[in-house]
Amino acid sequence: MRLFGRIILFVVMLTISHDEAYRILGIFPLRTKSHFLMCEQLMKGLAKRGHVVDVVSPFPMKTPFPNYNQIINLEGSVIGLHNNLTYDFALSNLLDKAIIPVIATTYGNDLCDLMALPEFQKIIKNQEDSPYDLVIVELFGANCYAALGQHFKVPVVGVVTSAVWPWVNDVVANPDNPAYIPHTFSGLDVRMNFWQRFQNALTLLKVKFEYWYYSDKQNEQIKKYIGNHAPSLDEAMRNVSLLLVNSHYSLNGVRPITMAVVEVGGLHIADTPDPLPNDVQQWLDDSKDGFVYISFGSMVKIESYPTKSLNALYASLAKLAPVRVLMRISKPNELPPGLPSNVMTRPWISQFAVLRHKNIKVFVTHGGLMGTQEAIYCGVPMIGVPLFGDQMQNIEFYAEKKIAVSLDHKNLTEENLDAAFSTVLNDPTYLKTAKRLSEEFRDRPMTAMETATFWVEYVVRYGGTNLKSPAMELTWWQTELFDVYGALLLAASLAVHLLIVVISKLSAIVLRTEKRSVPRSKKTK
Repeated sequence: MRLFGRIILFVVMLTISHDEAYRILGIFPLRTKSHFLMCEQLMKGLAKRGHVVDVVSPFPMKTPFPNYNQIINLEGSVIGLHNNLTYDFALSNLLDKAIIPVIATTYGNDLCDLMALPEFQKIIKNQEDSPYDLVIVELFGANCYAALGQHFKVPVVGVVTSAVWPWVNDVVANPDNPAYIPHTFSGLDVRMNFWQRFQNALTLLKVKFEYWYYSDKQNEQIKKYIGNHAPSLDEAMRNVSLLLVNSHYSLNGVRPITMAVVEVGGLHIADTPDPLPNDVQQWLDDSKDGFVYISFGSMVKIESYPTKSLNALYASLAKLAPVRVLMRISKPNELPPGLPSNVMTRPWISQFAVLRHKNIKVFVTHGGLMGTQEAIYCGVPMIGVPLFGDQMQNIEFYAEKKIAVSLDHKNLTEENLDAAFSTVLNDPTYLKTAKRLSEEFRDRPMTAMETATFWVEYVVRYGGTNLKSPAMELTWWQTELFDVYGALLLAASLAVHLLIVVISKLSAIVLRTEKRSVPRSKKTK
């Protein structure tokens, strides 16, 4: 099936003429490398197809790429999250109880103010000759940029770099029934008991309310920077024609999705990874007993974790020898002393190249979606130490599938770490399951990139309105059938009332008849 899909795609590519090349505007203001990886890969894939892509982002390309134009570099204009967060900051600002206000304001409203930049205003005011055929935006916190679709009178495609965020489901009326669909921030698996379903339902409502409450300012910003003709935030979001979502049923579970939601999990994974430095490559090649790879992503610094936790990690890693350990640390000089001799640290590593290496045994991760998808793609079992956001839910899913062991970041003791390493390294179930899941994740009619580019081009060709669910035209109480249930209840109530009236009348008639018949009987006697 995969080969057949590629043959079809190749034939389609050969038939595309120069006139069918589109001009696409991509806006990705969030300065988080893991998020941008997916967005950048999508724009590169479209550029390879011959489309001209204009990109606004804080991540300028280091080398030129054909048809890819960085028209605005936001690198110095936004807060960077790349190797810039400490453990304590994450605990106090990004845990579930506070993360939604942060997403909606710091990484939402504040980023919408970038439209005030002169170069951005130049783009907004340039409507001569319909400059773009499509607008692509990341739907996360700064969803104000979706309003540019109606401004340019073109369709909008939204990129979601995780499973669908709770407030984004409503954009295309995508079902999110909390009875069996755990929302992204719930930390729950699909198999929920009563109290978990109760928790999932209440927190889903809470998360949605918080996002819309704190992002209300974006309505003013849209009018201020685009014009009074611009739509409201809700109207702009509901105008989105397609969602490209970084999920896959093999990892995230089976759930209903509308035609406007396309799963492209693993889109960020390149065909060929960047090469490793020669010394690192040689060190891994010489790791005859295998190696463990440790990385907690591009945001929170491992070196900022409590010294007690790091010392416990040192003690546990030392026991793994002769198994080696490769650790990505942004600032190795900030680590406490005592790093075991079997550990190599590097500030940057081509992660996919490491995960593809034949000698890797285990990936120790914070549970970020991009990194764990790469591990699954390569069939590598994991030890997860989730901290915030969707990380808890990701690791919960993987632990349920027996490809990962979960550890509490607040309880990183030597004993717990030893037990986790022993389980994943010595129980063959984890490696076997990881290999099996890797096959399921990769077995598709078309690759994630082929799927994404097909649907993006489809939206430009047909406008995307034919993908919208009829539920978009209904209110929430109509989609939940409250009006139907109300009508049925009313009909049942009327039926019962009429039955009671009829019975009462009949009873009255019978009683009157009996009263009249009693005296006549006595006279007869």
